[in-house]
Amino acid sequence: MEQGFVEKRSESRDKGNQFYSVEFLIEDMGLAYQFKIWDVSSRGMCVMVRPDSDILSHLKVGDVLNMKYYKSDTSTHIEYLKTEIKHITKDETGRFKNHYLVGLSILGEETLSPAV
Repeated sequence: MEQGFVEKRSESRDKGNQFYSVEFLIEDMGLAYQFKIWDVSSRGMCVMVRPDSDILSHLKVGDVLNMKYYKSDTSTHIEYLKTEIKHITKDETGRFKNHYLVGLSILGEETLSPAV
């Protein structure tokens, strides 16, 4: 790590950095979806969703879902955590142009029983 580095983020990303992917169930669809976790913006961790994906019509900002997180370190277990959808933003010009970035926020440290 460089000397003199100052963290400028207003919120810690420590919890999100330890995860590689997330899986969650959309109950009214009866399908589980798994996504790679991205940390691409100042808004924190998110998943990238194709614009033609059916899941977009089943997610809304403020939804709280039980999500299954897979850690980057594969020698450790997965975690089930309550997670809120913080934003759904279309990337108009960036690396993921025309895809939607769905922002995730883990709510505390509460581990949930498997729902996925």
